[in-house]
Amino acid sequence: MTSDKINAADAGTWRLGDLSVNRMGFGAMRLTHLADGSPSDRERVTGVLRRAVGLGVNHIDTAAFYFSPTRSANELINRALAPYGDELVITTKVGPGRDPSGNWWWAEPGQLRGQVEENLRQLGRDHLDVVNLRLPRSAAEKPLAEHFGVLADLRTAGLIRHLGVSNVAAHHLAEAQAIAPVVCVQNAYGIGAPAEENALLDACGEQGIAFVPFFAIAGAGREAGAVAAEDERVRRVAGAHGVSPAQLRLAWTLNRGPHVLAIPGTGNPEHLVENIAAGAVRLSAAEIALLEAV
Repeated sequence: MTSDKINAADAGTWRLGDLSVNRMGFGAMRLTHLADGSPSDRERVTGVLRRAVGLGVNHIDTAAFYFSPTRSANELINRALAPYGDELVITTKVGPGRDPSGNWWWAEPGQLRGQVEENLRQLGRDHLDVVNLRLPRSAAEKPLAEHFGVLADLRTAGLIRHLGVSNVAAHHLAEAQAIAPVVCVQNAYGIGAPAEENALLDACGEQGIAFVPFFAIAGAGREAGAVAAEDERVRRVAGAHGVSPAQLRLAWTLNRGPHVLAIPGTGNPEHLVENIAAGAVRLSAAEIALLEAV
């Protein structure tokens, strides 16, 4: 398929509350620096953002804590895409924070409004389309009600349109829904995911909630990117469809359900086209089951 025929709409659409998005989106985490930590090329990555929108991407995932010493993902998005089209949905997340030195910290409930306002300033917006409350791994058994309640109040005040949760278990989702509507769950997920993540993905589908995997391509590599060694079953199915293993991993997540949204990130214009093209790959039930067993 030539690039002029590739469109993010090929993956289908889903709704985040009252906002319709193409299921193939874009993640901003990799805009600020290269894999070796060196700065990204500003003009190149702003070009990637504009190209993404030109190829039908209308769902961009970002965060104020996506920054390097010389780049901020939110500010790159602002520079590339403002004034924003009405169809563009920008999702961000709060909870984690980084000080000017890059050191990580986690927000107390009283600090969440400041994180929301920082996203508003950097993006140049008067409201945020979707805000995910991201939980630390250490909070696996802890309640989120106090934090999520603050975001629910900001939603009522008009600073946030819709709410989601990230890095959560099923009990967190139920706790959040008792406070305010949840439109999406954003968790690490991909081929080889544990049974509880598959169950959560399916439960979201039953409730009409979007499930948004991150690290769908990287898998165990996480922030470092995809691992060099690839499972033979992944290579075999990818070869049958004439796509790369990375594209196959993206396609597999999208084929897990119509409520699954992809947010692959890249600063490389060629990888952008490859990622979006993966949205048109359709897998058989047998292929999906084979890969689920990896």
